[in-house]
Amino acid sequence: MSVPAPTAPPAVTEPGHARRATPRRWGPKQLVTVLITLILVAGEVSHHVLGGYDRLLVALGSCLAVEIVLSWLVRGSLPQLQSAYISGISLSLLVKPQGDLLWPFALGGALSIASKYVLRYRGNHLWNPTNLGVSLLLLLAAPKVAILSHEWGNALGTNAVIWAVGLLIATRARILHVTLAYAVAFVVFAGVRHLLTGAPLGAEVGPITGPMYQLFVFFMITDPRTTVSTRDGRILVAVLVAAVELVLRLANDFDFPFAAPFAPAPAIFALFLVGPMAKLLDLRRLARAR
Repeated sequence: MSVPAPTAPPAVTEPGHARRATPRRWGPKQLVTVLITLILVAGEVSHHVLGGYDRLLVALGSCLAVEIVLSWLVRGSLPQLQSAYISGISLSLLVKPQGDLLWPFALGGALSIASKYVLRYRGNHLWNPTNLGVSLLLLLAAPKVAILSHEWGNALGTNAVIWAVGLLIATRARILHVTLAYAVAFVVFAGVRHLLTGAPLGAEVGPITGPMYQLFVFFMITDPRTTVSTRDGRILVAVLVAAVELVLRLANDFDFPFAAPFAPAPAIFALFLVGPMAKLLDLRRLARAR
């Protein structure tokens, strides 16, 4: 029989004063969860962007269920569910299937979360889960699945609030340099597209103010689990993602056949191509340095 450890004596308080608990500060994880919830609520209240709460329930349910089951089978423990929550909400906002189809949300959630346990190198998953899930849906089910676009629009008030809160949270979570590096590169390359295609500059810059890019710059390209280990490296990868996006957009503008599958979401596919390779090279570099 084990002997219980002695308990600490009760804290002494001054007469007439109640003991005050030390307030817990919200960390980056909690703040990021608040931001994705804010985007969901703002989009649904202002534009009914979900297209039905059944889509949200299926996407969230799929992500949470697969996360719990795989974590229990692979690790023998219950997981933290923040990643699954973010993936579920992102999928419910980004994926726009034809009609009343619900299977893309279930399949997208399963693919997103399963990738964390299957597509790994040296104990790290390589793809941002939502990025991989959305990319595969757009590639494999293109006739039936589209991505969030004009459903939200570019309402100044809604987007200003989300960007303001997002930038504050990015600062608190120490990922602001990634968001800003990509945003600046996107604007510069938008100018390049304007010069090469003759399209209005405002039309080329405009997409970054929309909801798809809000999810992209605050949750996908900044994902701490799938970004490289150094600050300069993360900035370089963000610029490379924007550069590959430029190539994909220009290739579609000039009707190169290879780029057609990537036309629905050039930024999503650019990260899909660049992010895992950068992470793989970074992990190999760290392994050689030991």
